Order: sequence, then structure tokens, then C-alpha cells
Amino acid sequence: MAGKSADRRKRTMAKNLKLAPVKTIKIEVIDYKDVATLRKFVSDRGKIRARRITGATVQDQRKIATAIKNAREMALLPYSGAGR
Repeated sequence: MAGKSADRRKRTMAKNLKLAPVKTIKIEVIDYKDVATLRKFVSDRGKIRARRITGATVQDQRKIATAIKNAREMALLPYSGAGR
């Protein structure tokens, strides 16, 4: 009986694995000028999406966050979405 539940757990874990979006899009360098790519990592409210949601690695998430902050500073991305 334990073998069946272990197999089921492995199958569900295989489905839940996320591929790193930076690797799947084949981005060599995360650049602040590439606004179209950076918008994929920003929510509609203007917040940087969490690593667990995007599936990015720790190193890539740091680069993405720095690039988004630089793009905001250069007025390429908004600091926040539509406020109330």
C-alpha cells in the first residue's frame, strides 16, 4: 500500500515543478531596458512577484528585482498600479 501513495506523490510533485522562466525564455542577461520581459515579473498592481510564484532561482530573482528597480528609477516601469 505504501508504494502506491509514494508513486502518486512523485507524480504530483513532477506536475508541480516549475521551470525557471529566465531559462525557458532563453534570456542571457536580465536588462532594465527590456521592459516587456520585466512586466512578466510585475503584478498588475506594480508589485514584484514572489519567487515561489514566478519559479525563478534565487540568483535570477535578485537580478530581476534589481532590473525592475532600475527600470522604475528610469521611469520605464511604474512604481505602483492604479491607486485608490
